[in-house]
Amino acid sequence: MAGRARVGVLALQGDVREHTSVLSELDVEVTSVRTVGDLSAVDGLVLPGGESSVIDKLSRMFGVADPIRQAIDSGLPVFGTCAGLIMLAERLVDGIAGQQTFGGLDVTVQRNAFGSQTDSFETDLDIPELGAPPVHAVFIRAPVVTQTGPHVRVLSEIDNRRIVAVEERNIIATSFHPEVTGERRFHERFIERVRSQAS
Repeated sequence: MAGRARVGVLALQGDVREHTSVLSELDVEVTSVRTVGDLSAVDGLVLPGGESSVIDKLSRMFGVADPIRQAIDSGLPVFGTCAGLIMLAERLVDGIAGQQTFGGLDVTVQRNAFGSQTDSFETDLDIPELGAPPVHAVFIRAPVVTQTGPHVRVLSEIDNRRIVAVEERNIIATSFHPEVTGERRFHERFIERVRSQAS
């Protein structure tokens, strides 16, 4: 592969700046994705936290929803956090009327599973695939995965098997926000896939 991998952050709504900050420390070229042209120029894509229904509407308005869906189906490495997890889910149990997702991840997701903004919390998660120390995870109006397909790997769960981190094929997704705590290991795991795919 010539040069550094180029990683896009979907920059329609949400915590784009926080992801960009973490990625900029990982020797990749970081670019904002708002158009089909932007998308076609990246080797991997991050779907940030935010409001999933707004991201859905804006992605369709900007004409990138179907191209993102097709890119994921074609194997583009993708990392989604919180709302990004929702947007990657094949199934939502409580989406708003008409809400769509990009799909690609064979899971069922419940939005706002931990309650409202005032119910946000932080905790430490032991994630064997990432090694020590535990991941300090921030949950903000977070979703949970309620059902997984046969090829989905569960990376972390809390509170009686509430699944909060998964991966499948080219996709990694978390209910929480590693980008707001300076946690880099999920991004590093994602970048490994980007470089492997692009080489």
